Amino acid sequence: MKARSGREVLPVAVVAVVCLLPLRGLLRAPGPPMEEGFMLVFPERVLHGAIPNVDFLHLYGPGSLWALAAAFKVFGTSLWTERLFGYGQLLLLVAGVYALLLAFGEGPFGRRVAAGGASVAAIIVIPPIGLTALAWVGGVALGLWAMVAALAARREADDRRAGRLFVAAGLLAGAAVLFRLDLIVAVTLGLAVAAAGVAAVRRRRLLIGLAAGLSPYLVHVAMAGPGHVITGMIIDPVFNLRGGRRLPLPPSWDHFDGFLQRAGLLNAPSWPFPAPPSPAQLSLWLGLLLLVVALLVATGWTAVRADRDGVMSRALLVMGVFSLGMLPQALQRADSTHLAWVSCVPLGFLPAAVWELARRWRPQWRGWLREWVAVAAPFVLLLALVPHFTLRTYADATAQSLGYHRESYTIRHGDRVFYYGRKDAADAVNAMLTDIDRLTKPGQRLFVGTGDLRKTPYSEAFLYYLLPDLVPSTYFIEMDPGMANKGERLANDLAGSDVAILSSIRDDWDEPNDARVVGSDAANQVLHRDFCLAGSYGQGLFGHGLYELYLRCTP
Repeated sequence: MKARSGREVLPVAVVAVVCLLPLRGLLRAPGPPMEEGFMLVFPERVLHGAIPNVDFLHLYGPGSLWALAAAFKVFGTSLWTERLFGYGQLLLLVAGVYALLLAFGEGPFGRRVAAGGASVAAIIVIPPIGLTALAWVGGVALGLWAMVAALAARREADDRRAGRLFVAAGLLAGAAVLFRLDLIVAVTLGLAVAAAGVAAVRRRRLLIGLAAGLSPYLVHVAMAGPGHVITGMIIDPVFNLRGGRRLPLPPSWDHFDGFLQRAGLLNAPSWPFPAPPSPAQLSLWLGLLLLVVALLVATGWTAVRADRDGVMSRALLVMGVFSLGMLPQALQRADSTHLAWVSCVPLGFLPAAVWELARRWRPQWRGWLREWVAVAAPFVLLLALVPHFTLRTYADATAQSLGYHRESYTIRHGDRVFYYGRKDAADAVNAMLTDIDRLTKPGQRLFVGTGDLRKTPYSEAFLYYLLPDLVPSTYFIEMDPGMANKGERLANDLAGSDVAILSSIRDDWDEPNDARVVGSDAANQVLHRDFCLAGSYGQGLFGHGLYELYLRCTP
């Protein structure tokens, strides 16, 4: 019994170690200023009564904001609460990959293959954007566990227990879509395959659970209004956002198309093994992702045709179609972060497809050989094709946990902390915060924007979090090109502000998309008409300070 218990515990322990090694480094690593900034600000705004899609731009479902707001309510609004919540989402995703692979294969080989696939998923998904509690990761994790529950219901002989599992699967699937509306394709495909051919009473249980899981959207629509919800969650992300965020497909072979990708190259750690050039790896990664998804779908389809009632074959096809439904997230912007968010799942599932193909095509192989080939396949592909954005990134995060290669600078205001990757920016913000305390009063309205408000590709949204006594005055806490700088809304928001912070840190943003297009000058005119410069901090672009503090002029 002890030996058997060890065989069961060891694979889980391996995955746990893989997840824990980079944790200490990532807890104090620089966060993405806008993305982590708005995931700190939005839930706190919700706690103060603000409504997504009405009081601030939010392109995804309200579920992640509600969940994180609840965490802030219990544990306090802090960077640590947000990052540990984000780490929990990552663990839930990795555990979902492990559990689905266990559903594919029973016995010792199933646990070992599951450990290999989950480790691959962890290495790919944990480092790219750190522990930021973004909705995509949480939504994917909930979707994976919905598939686990649906497959468990399918194999359950007792109708009552199967019904409860199908209700749970529906609830989890609804929660996934509540986090990210665009996961509806992956979730629908996965549930359709998992529930195909089951008794009608069981399918009804699944639909009941799904309806209950999606019902909070009715609350959001009632609070925000149908027009705001449709505009903020469908029209804006699908139609208005794409022009300023899309990147060429396939990615350019000899240079990076994404601005932040080029900026990250400046601090890229060394890699001791031969590898393709970093820009080329993005093209290879996209091709690998498409091939792996196609392999999963084809192998799963063939397995189901050969054994329609088998849970292993059904699980493999669920993995394939769920991965297929995630592909638009990678195709709409094929940079390393979006490719990692998607490929962590199909590459984590790849050992199952390799094991199934080896069983079918090499029946003479011993079981242990099939296991090692299956587990090794994704690691070999990552090492050969895309090591810089997977293995190297993971190794660097682990090194930071041990105190090496750490380039993180602390910005502190009271009991609130944010970590930045540039010393000059951190020093400038720390100096500015001291002046803001002296020059402003609690309750005044704060606007944070770009140095030239005709171009709005990015926002230093973390400043709202560091200044909780000032009230955000603009709908565009998250700024996007072609949206914030379009029309008069930004100018009106600025006109109603008392304090403005403009940063030129991203004023050289340049991508092959509509981010290059110059928008309305109305907000700049309001700034020059109504505001006076109160301080300039750091050396920025085009003769401006890195950060500039403006106060409403007094007659």
